[in-house]
Amino acid sequence: MAQRKLLLLPGDGIGPEIAAEVSKLIAILNDVVSAGFETETALVGGSAYDDCGEAVSDATMDLAMAADAVLFGAVGGPKWDGVPYDKRPEAGLLRLRKDMELFANLRPAICYPALADASSLKREIIEGLDILILRELTGGVYFGEPKEIVDLGNGQKRAVDTQVYETYEIERIARAAFELARTRRGKVTSMEKRNVMKTGVFWNEVVTRIHREEFPDLTLEHELADAGGMKLVRAPKQFDVIVTDNLFGDMLSDIAAMLTGSLGMLPSASLGKPDAATGRRKALYEPVHGSAPDIAGQGIANPIAMLASLGMCLRYSFAMNREADALDAAISQTLEAGIRTGDIMAEGCTKVGTGGMGDAVAERFEAALSKA
Repeated sequence: MAQRKLLLLPGDGIGPEIAAEVSKLIAILNDVVSAGFETETALVGGSAYDDCGEAVSDATMDLAMAADAVLFGAVGGPKWDGVPYDKRPEAGLLRLRKDMELFANLRPAICYPALADASSLKREIIEGLDILILRELTGGVYFGEPKEIVDLGNGQKRAVDTQVYETYEIERIARAAFELARTRRGKVTSMEKRNVMKTGVFWNEVVTRIHREEFPDLTLEHELADAGGMKLVRAPKQFDVIVTDNLFGDMLSDIAAMLTGSLGMLPSASLGKPDAATGRRKALYEPVHGSAPDIAGQGIANPIAMLASLGMCLRYSFAMNREADALDAAISQTLEAGIRTGDIMAEGCTKVGTGGMGDAVAERFEAALSKA
């Protein structure tokens, strides 16, 4: 039996509740298909700060670097609003991304048929939606230097964030976008702000060159990021793979997520470069939503994004496509059966809590694996 190491980082807020539901699926994988998953659990975010004064400890980073994949819940909450900036809960996630060199953030926006009416947009606009946003994750304005607030005297201050990209950073995210598009519908849309930003001009040039030299068989389109946001709301199904920088990817992926009706539904994957010897990538998987401290501890959070993140983990880290397909189908079947958490509740459906939704998906997942 193959041994596969998973590190669970539940985090804060609803993170531990949804992580408990993904543990049920891991147990099923080990029991039914002898997947050989070994799991460890560690602290991150506010809970880690309370324990050791850091948003992620060196010991936890060592575990993350040694794991085949990391499953991450959520971090943050008002309890930690007053901690130093470099120790805030979100700093733990940023360190994981940076130290693990997770440069490619994959955020799918998929509309499950049973939830087509949950979106704020008309059914015909989002029914059948299946797009993928690829966000560059370790460069750009979130990491550029200088990053500072300077006292100028006379009651004035200056705040500076620096947008920086180098050639290799754009090349590798562009290649990842084209490689993903080749497995889908063959179209990449690159979004930047070349009309007002030098990094946008440079981004456009590099993506265009990579397309011309390495992927001429695929379709490449360019959009200004603000126009792209508008088109995501007006006619989202025109897109296949969208590739963009760290800042715009942060915003555009949340727009795409809400097209589907709930942030609680969507997973993400953050991937590093392939290892030269093994071809394996360091990877972290997490739901798109945050820690939702207002509902933490109430057992009402929607765990589907966390469960679907495991599905992405099976697909991208372990090439367990059959099992990933079975999990996707189990989620869809659960929704088709009218089982809902409060955020996606509809008339005539059965309302359940976090555990109830996790159990419903787990039951169908186990049945699918047992039949295969």
